[in-house]
This record gives sequence, structure tokens and C-alpha cells, in this order.
Amino acid sequence: MPDGKPELTITHIAEKPWHEVKAQSHSGRRVSVWEKFLEWTPERMVIYARYDAGVVVERHGHMSEHYVFVVAGEVLIGDRPCPAGTHITLEQGAAFGPLIAGPEGATLYEIMAGDPRAVPDDREGFQRLLAERDITPLPNPPVPWPDWLQARTDGDPGSKA
Repeated sequence: MPDGKPELTITHIAEKPWHEVKAQSHSGRRVSVWEKFLEWTPERMVIYARYDAGVVVERHGHMSEHYVFVVAGEVLIGDRPCPAGTHITLEQGAAFGPLIAGPEGATLYEIMAGDPRAVPDDREGFQRLLAERDITPLPNPPVPWPDWLQARTDGDPGSKA
């Protein structure tokens, strides 16, 4: 809100580039989480996300309220299948996952109301799941991390981006 006045912002998905934000090797095949940052301010983060087929995201929470809508495909959240049309509300302090993208992957629309950084919830369980599935986490790809946001909290100690 420049000058304290409410502002209208209109963004089309095609205007934003994809950013690879997580990468894994599944028996030698690279799979990733991709995001388009539709809005990223201290008040909120709005992303359009694409999960490659089979990608696994550890059980985690966020440092803010988090809302997810499954636009296409399917994602397994813990033991719950979440096909297209599913809405998820994750209150600040709650955790969900692991998240496992279905055979066609998943497309998600996500909103975080505040600090969007992830907070891992079950690191040991995630490591066991990766070993069971022959998945090797790859270093987090660089992300256009805003200067005002603190360092990542998702286990990549060498990177703010």
C-alpha cells in the first residue's frame, strides 16, 4: 500500500516465470517443485505451484496461515489423497505432509498470510521416506529471495536463496 492507500494489482500467470524451488533425484531422474510468485510482500505470498510427478515434500508447517487449492492433478498429504478441487487450510503452527505428488503431478494455488517460510516437522521420518523410495534431495535451486525476508528454514544451511 504505497502512501497508505489500498492498491489494485492484476497479474496474469503468463507474466511470471517458473522458478525451480526444490529438486530431488528419483533413481537418477530429476524431479522438482516449481513456483510462479504472483505476489510476494511482507503481508502475503501468492504462488502458483507445479509439482512434478512423485516429488516428495517433507512434513512441515509455515510461519503464517497457509491456504492451498489443488487446481489439477493430485497430491497425497499424509494418508489423505487430495485431487483437483481440494481446499486445504493450514493454520499457523499446524503441520501437514509429507506431500507426495500423484502420477501426473499436481498444480496448486497457494496463499500465505505473512511469513511464508517452512518449518520442518518430522526430519527423521522424511529421511526414512526418502531412503525407502531411493530419493536423493538435491541442493535448493536459487530463488529470488527478497532482502526483507530472513534465511530459509527448510534445511539448506548454505543458502538464503
